[in-house]
Amino acid sequence: MAAPKKGRRPTGAQGRPGRALAIILIAMVALTAGMFLSKQTTPRLGIDLAGGTSITLKAKSEPGKPNAINETNMNTAVGIIDRRVNGLGVSEAEVQTQGTDHIIVNIPKGVNEQQAREQVGTTAQLYFRPVLAVADGAPIAPEATPSGSPSPSASGSAPPKAEGSGKPSAPATPSSSATSQGRAISEALKAPAAPTPSPSASGSKKADDNKATPSASTSGAPSASPSASPDASAPPVDPAVADLQKKFAALDCTDPAQRTAAAQGAKPEDSMIACGQRDTQWFKWVLGPAQVDGQDVKDAKGVVDTQRGGGWIVQMQFTDKGADKFAKITGELATKQSPQNQFAIVLDGKVISDPSVSQALTGGNAEISGGFTQESAQDLGNMLSYGALPLSFQEDSVTTVTPALGGEQLRAGLIAGAIGLALVVIYLLVYYRGLAFIAIVSLLVSALLTYTIMSLLGKGIGFALNLPAVCGAIVAIGITADSFIVYFERIRDEIREGRTLRPAVERAWPRARRTILVSDFVSFLAAAVLFIVTVGKVQGFAFTLGLTTLLDVVVVFLFTKPIMTLLARTKFFSSGHPWSGLDPKRLGAKPPLRGSRRTGPVPAPVDAKEA
Repeated sequence: MAAPKKGRRPTGAQGRPGRALAIILIAMVALTAGMFLSKQTTPRLGIDLAGGTSITLKAKSEPGKPNAINETNMNTAVGIIDRRVNGLGVSEAEVQTQGTDHIIVNIPKGVNEQQAREQVGTTAQLYFRPVLAVADGAPIAPEATPSGSPSPSASGSAPPKAEGSGKPSAPATPSSSATSQGRAISEALKAPAAPTPSPSASGSKKADDNKATPSASTSGAPSASPSASPDASAPPVDPAVADLQKKFAALDCTDPAQRTAAAQGAKPEDSMIACGQRDTQWFKWVLGPAQVDGQDVKDAKGVVDTQRGGGWIVQMQFTDKGADKFAKITGELATKQSPQNQFAIVLDGKVISDPSVSQALTGGNAEISGGFTQESAQDLGNMLSYGALPLSFQEDSVTTVTPALGGEQLRAGLIAGAIGLALVVIYLLVYYRGLAFIAIVSLLVSALLTYTIMSLLGKGIGFALNLPAVCGAIVAIGITADSFIVYFERIRDEIREGRTLRPAVERAWPRARRTILVSDFVSFLAAAVLFIVTVGKVQGFAFTLGLTTLLDVVVVFLFTKPIMTLLARTKFFSSGHPWSGLDPKRLGAKPPLRGSRRTGPVPAPVDAKEA
């Protein structure tokens, strides 16, 4: 007999089963420890199993856009809302249209309801507008002071100035009378002069947030000389400008209804008035036409400002076109005096920041700083990243979804899964006998890995287990059991050929391995395609099926094969005990042969000696 070639492992090599078992044991311990450390000891359930919140949004008609509520815009809104909700780390959320003007958003239990309502209901129309005038949020009373003379603000004192705050900045000086205020607004709207650069220009490459240089009037426009009455020689005021002046003077930003109505219907190309809050105090602005909008923002995210105290800020990256627009407008504003050297960041008609500018800001980046918590910064970045909704929506209803129906279906599904698993175990015990022990333990290992990974994914990426996902896990029982059966049958084939158990285990593995990999690849490919081409709950089925298919490969390679190698060394299995499932007599095994084959029957004793 020729000796095996040097350097090659002889057929039937045992490998290193202990190493593989140690790897999977370490993995199970690490996953279990991570599950307990994350305090997420159960998989997060979807809305059909755990209940949650159902939000109904109704599209609102806007002035000048009679046909805006259409199928295209509604589908676009569904896509944006779905991405926003997923940006919260929520999975298995359902976003769908109902009728022609309603959108239903179902969010699983465990999500911050208020945060979710703000995300799905906010239009997120972002504009960068130049500031023309700013004043206290209370109405301006013309009779409060003599015309043209300085007067205290409506609240009785000038609001405090906040360094570096992302909230709206306070007026630099006490408000003027209504007459001089209106004259300043009129001049700014008509043809704002470009005075010499303000003393605040520092050459910085960032917007100097809320560090406005004091000016002679609240609006910051060149003040007309004080007088008891308007200049008779001045040209007549444009009716639109006069109307804006009147609205600005009468606006009370402390009234929620007036705040909402102030910016309603304002077009990007028109001037507007808007409100904003700083701490607990409200202010109002006259703003010029929008120069940059949310479509010019390429990306936005809430981050920690490590350079200025560690507060939360929102960093924005503009598109190439948006960067050019932003550089142009900031270059123009840098030549003006406060507050006309400021631009207001307006979100859904509300001023959220009004930084001042000292020179043109190039580079395509900007930031909104100050006054943010981690949650508010990340929410704003999330909304800006996914864009504005094409329509405005109002909450029609918010209801709590109970898990009663889903709970009943879950119980029915679990009962079906338990029956299926019991049938598989009975089949294994009857047909494979002792080998059934290996299959059952392998199924338990697979179940433990699946459970811990699903629990960790719920905490990590927001994976939620819904009814289709449970079905995917039940289907995976058959896939995993099929892998065991393939390997066991290959071992039996080798024993039928006359080999003893230990060589049979090793020789059967390469053939079984190829079959298992091909079978699992087909299952995983089907799950991947299903996950890509479907939406909603069906993706939960595809995700679970793909996950359990991958785990089947891990369990078979790192547990089933090594444990089979170790058990083949035991007397119970190696001797072919009748209850081992590997009894050569029951399998009809041939006597072990060596050398050339003979045509006639060979007596068993002779073969035994040769063996």
